[in-house]
Amino acid sequence: MGTWLGEGQTSLGEEPKSGRPKTSTNEENTTRVDELIRCDRRMKIREIALKLEIPKSTVYEIVHDTLGYRKVSARWVPTMLTEDHKLQRVEISQRLQDNGDEATTHNDGQCINAARYCSTLDRLKEAIRRKRPGLLRRGVVLQHDNATPHSANLTQQWLQRYGWEILPHPAHSPDLAPSDFHLFGPLKRHLGGMAFETEDDLISELRNWFDNLDVDFFPVGINSLLSR
Repeated sequence: MGTWLGEGQTSLGEEPKSGRPKTSTNEENTTRVDELIRCDRRMKIREIALKLEIPKSTVYEIVHDTLGYRKVSARWVPTMLTEDHKLQRVEISQRLQDNGDEATTHNDGQCINAARYCSTLDRLKEAIRRKRPGLLRRGVVLQHDNATPHSANLTQQWLQRYGWEILPHPAHSPDLAPSDFHLFGPLKRHLGGMAFETEDDLISELRNWFDNLDVDFFPVGINSLLSR
């Protein structure tokens, strides 16, 4: 108090402070930060702050406290698993094995937000209707993680509209997604050393690779969930 009075302070109340208000740590900014990190996990806090025009301290709080990321080998990765997370993994692995199936899609390389994710789901629904119409009648069970585009209100409304069931996904568990632990490795090895003139050439090669997969490829990945 002596310091305040010495500086001419006449009130014991807290006066307004200069600078951006703390409300900059809000849901909108959290979503924008998360989308940037998911597009480029090597992006620095300073770069995020400049791109979004919010303070570095706000970005730091969102990244570390709200989103729970940490930096490993110059990349943002999720935090360590808790015991509850591990128990959830076992339960969800069993459900994935019981309900497993797969479909593929691709986008034009832009960052995925809720609107683009819903557009992807539209294409997926149409592919299911053409290839496995009985699945739509029985009810679709979809696996995705807790990324912001997946948990957004727009996405939740889409899923409720069509009655799709979402398998629970434990936090920070990309290794429970068959695409992560079973698909991407072989695909990366197949594409290694190849060069493509156009994006269409790449897409054509991807489709050719998928078309020539052994019929047991995806069931093997899904059935291996219990051992994880």
